[in-house]
Amino acid sequence: MRHDQTVLIVEDEADARNYFEMVVRCLGYPVEIAADGEEALGCLAANRAVSLVLLDLRMPRRDGLETLREMRDAGLNQPVIMISGAATAADIVQAMKAGAADFLAKPISHDDLRLAIQSTLAEAPPAVKPSVEVSEVCLTESWMGKDMQAALRRVAASDVPLLIEGETGAGKEVLARRIHAESPRAAKPFLKLNCAALPSELVESELFGYERGAFTGAFASKPGKFEMAQGGTILLDEIGDMDVRLQAKLLHVLQDKECERLGGRERVALDVRVMAATHCDPLRAIEEGRFRSDLYYRLNVVSIRVPPLRERRADIPAAAEFFLRKHGGSSTALLTPVLRDAMLEYHWPGNLRELENLMRRLLVMQDPEGLARELCARGGAGACANGVIRFHPAAAAPNAGLPVLAKVDETKRQAETEVILRALEASRWNRKQAAKILRIDYKALLYKMRKLDIEQAGNGSLRSAAGA
Repeated sequence: MRHDQTVLIVEDEADARNYFEMVVRCLGYPVEIAADGEEALGCLAANRAVSLVLLDLRMPRRDGLETLREMRDAGLNQPVIMISGAATAADIVQAMKAGAADFLAKPISHDDLRLAIQSTLAEAPPAVKPSVEVSEVCLTESWMGKDMQAALRRVAASDVPLLIEGETGAGKEVLARRIHAESPRAAKPFLKLNCAALPSELVESELFGYERGAFTGAFASKPGKFEMAQGGTILLDEIGDMDVRLQAKLLHVLQDKECERLGGRERVALDVRVMAATHCDPLRAIEEGRFRSDLYYRLNVVSIRVPPLRERRADIPAAAEFFLRKHGGSSTALLTPVLRDAMLEYHWPGNLRELENLMRRLLVMQDPEGLARELCARGGAGACANGVIRFHPAAAAPNAGLPVLAKVDETKRQAETEVILRALEASRWNRKQAAKILRIDYKALLYKMRKLDIEQAGNGSLRSAAGA
């Protein structure tokens, strides 16, 4: 018997994943596969009708509980059956509180899995597709004229590679997902790989997969992102930070439309649309020898630049309201006129990610006036118009009251921090490039960053203890 209710299986162990897939297919349900929570969220965000999620509790990168909470925060109401082979009573309680419909302990028999799936689907309300329209309108459309929107529709209808440029947090992934959702591949997977988040050797295995025994720890064969995205789209995020040697292999994959797993001999034919995103200037990276020119021209069939938030201020109020609703705010009353003015004057170095984090903090602290003062302080004394809020003079003298030697040490620390932050900003958080700019050893830069407590904040901006 065939069903029209698709089941998404999220399991990092290949053997268990294959078993669940076999059982679900035998029951007559269409199946989607994800190897971890990050891929699962990508599948669910691709605007496909998934009716049920089988979600493993213990997974690398993003575990089951975190994935389930992010689903509910994003308004995804698909029922979830949590599965685990090493769950405690506390895990079960947390899963149920987070919104799981059932919890199964491994090993799971065929009958137990069948009963759980059938009973959960029988009780579940009709699946609601993710509401992507509101987010896409408020995050991307104000800077698009009619010509741009028409061009995007033509790009979505085609199958050519796409290069999306823009600052970190500007909305490159949002735009890529929108183009995929409007393309003929919308019913197929949309998978993303952040090339800057993994070492080059892991990026290769993630992209192309590996065979059992290909390297130490490869206990089972695993397909790569390209294989898992068959018929769909893959987004290579921050491709400008990809290792040059791996760029050569990627170029051959794009040319030949086939890949080979690590340790394998058979070549796999690919039907995947490739999109790439980068925050750096590709032409400058080519001049510096960090990016292959032939790969750039292979990817750059169509290029789109997503403007930073400071260049599309009309997006700010709508995006702020969207983020408030997304994170549980029932009213936009917290966006007072003073806060709106401060937000419109602020330069937003972290773009949409910084704005989203700010709205989350607003929901927690419930202090719009304090948040407005903070934005003005970040932007300098003249940041707020009409003199509504002024920069507090006390903040200009952070060393007041310290002993003389302590002042000297603190001044030296602040000066060193400022120089390193400037180099990091100039290199767009490429620490190796920043070390070259500073003319110091890479490890020495990492040591100084730890010593000075310099790190990249979650919203993509730079942060340090000295400047906090």
